Amino acid sequence: MTRAAPGARAPGGGRRRTPGRNADPTGPDPARAAPAPDRAEPDPDPTGRNPAGPPPRPVGPQPGPTGTETAKDPGTGPTQAPGTGTTQDAAGPTGTETAENPGTGPTQAPGTGTAPDTGTGTAPDTAGPAARRTAPAVTLLVLGALLLVSLTAGLAIGSVRVPPGQVWGIVAHALGAPWAEPDWPRARETIVLDVRAPRVLLGAVTGAGLAVVGTALQALVRNPLAEPYLLGVSSGASLGAVTVIVFGVTLFGPVSLPLAAFLGALAALALVYATARTGGRITSARLVLSGVAVAAILTAVLNLLLLTTDRGNEARAVLAWTLGGLGGVAWDTLWLPCAALLLGLGVLMTQARRLNLLLAGEEAATTMGLDVGRFRARMFVLLSLVTGVLVAATGPIGFVGLMMPHIVRLFVGGDHRRVLPTAALGGAVFLVWADIAARTVAAPLEIPVGVLTALCGGPFFLWLMRRDARRGTGRGAA
Repeated sequence: MTRAAPGARAPGGGRRRTPGRNADPTGPDPARAAPAPDRAEPDPDPTGRNPAGPPPRPVGPQPGPTGTETAKDPGTGPTQAPGTGTTQDAAGPTGTETAENPGTGPTQAPGTGTAPDTGTGTAPDTAGPAARRTAPAVTLLVLGALLLVSLTAGLAIGSVRVPPGQVWGIVAHALGAPWAEPDWPRARETIVLDVRAPRVLLGAVTGAGLAVVGTALQALVRNPLAEPYLLGVSSGASLGAVTVIVFGVTLFGPVSLPLAAFLGALAALALVYATARTGGRITSARLVLSGVAVAAILTAVLNLLLLTTDRGNEARAVLAWTLGGLGGVAWDTLWLPCAALLLGLGVLMTQARRLNLLLAGEEAATTMGLDVGRFRARMFVLLSLVTGVLVAATGPIGFVGLMMPHIVRLFVGGDHRRVLPTAALGGAVFLVWADIAARTVAAPLEIPVGVLTALCGGPFFLWLMRRDARRGTGRGAA
């Protein structure tokens, strides 16, 4: 195209404008009726991820009803020069326009809308679900190995130290291994097998069971502070067990205490559920408040029993039992807590997807086909059974069901198919080491293990409340 000299007049009397600079928006320029020479536009997507796009379109000044306009691709907006951050020299009614740099922001493919970022931004996640699933497996393997080490330490550490190799030899000999030669004193074998082994196994089973129950309760009531004590389950189990101890009930033999604890836990949970249910519906807030009130009442009744009993020995035994401890267990009573743990964990694993639905809220879970009321009722019965059996064996041990679910979620996420087994292993490891500390910190005096878990769980509970309060304040400010 031939450019006129500056200052030359157009036939219509107006001054001829130079293309690309301050184009006259009042109408077409007769001297610029011929289109600009075509030149191929480079592919806006340098990566070649859009090979099926339309053919290149000419760029540069194009004639239009408003003078010089920017060449546009239908449905995409202004044409961008790849990697430059500005448009090609194209003038419009508002002068030179800028565009987003494809190197740092989204690049638009002609005629197709936005295309993936081809610049230097965050790369897409190429790990995929298979790679992300390795983290829970690794966590389970690490916790399994740590539990094995913890059990060995629990059998070896005490007032009489037993070397770890000798511990494994004693256990292997008891299991009938032909290579295990009994070259240790008989007293050490008695200490390991008859005194420490039932206690250590009970600690692992109780820690796993309390962690699993706490995980399920937090999902059922949708409250991060929930644990067996929140809904009065442990208070009911304690009252049932104390009643059997004080009055000397032995109607069902060795299972009288666990049975009374289970019935007490189930009655307490039924009372909480009936109190919180109003108008055919139940909310998490009413459920939690009802649990706190029922727990206070049951604790008062338990204290009244201790004060009015005329059996001093029973009162002292009950007082020691209410502090929580793992002593006094034998092999003939260990099978019941183990059976309760296996039953509870097995059923909860089959219901993990339904627990996940509750994380989205009651209305969303109902929309997805879950009968929230019936599901909660069944789960409450199961959790009261597990809690009652564990409390009958060890007494009330607090905060294990509160801490473990929150800790393991940091490593495996919120899916209950991963959280439940991981929390069980974490709770077992935690309570085994808590029992080791209870036996050795003030030796020869033994500290109740419930005291140590409270010393660990109390600060954790306060931190959890402050964290939730800060999150609520942040959401309110937003």
